[in-house]
Amino acid sequence: MTQSQATRPKVTYIKGDIVLFRDVERFWLGLPGHTFVARVERSWIHAVTGKVLYDLTELSGNRALAGVDPDYMRLLPATDAMHDIDTAPLSEPDTGAMTPAAVAWLRQHLGQDSGTLPARLELSSRRD
Repeated sequence: MTQSQATRPKVTYIKGDIVLFRDVERFWLGLPGHTFVARVERSWIHAVTGKVLYDLTELSGNRALAGVDPDYMRLLPATDAMHDIDTAPLSEPDTGAMTPAAVAWLRQHLGQDSGTLPARLELSSRRD
C-alpha cells in the first residue's frame, strides 16, 4: 500500500524560533485569523500525555498562547525570510530592481543615504 500523504519530519523547536501556527479549531470552524506568525517562548512536557507542547507569542498582536501542539506549527526558516536580500541584483544600478528590504540592508551596510548604489560591491570574507 502506498501512502498518499507526505509525512512531516519530527521537529524540535527552540526558544526564539519563528513559526507559522494554525489554530485548528478556528480553521475547522471556518473562522478568520486561524493562521499566523509566532515566536516560540518555551517548551514543556504535558504531565498526563507526555507530549512536548509549546508556549508562543503571536507577533502581530503580542498575544500569548500556551500549550500549543507542535503538529500545528511549521518552522519559518531564516533562509526564506532573507532570500530577497541574499539574491539582490547588486550589479543593477536601478534600486527599483531590488525589493525594499534588500535596498534598506544595502544602504545600512554601505552607510549610504542616496538612492545610487555602486556598480559593483566587493564582498570579503573578513568580519569588521
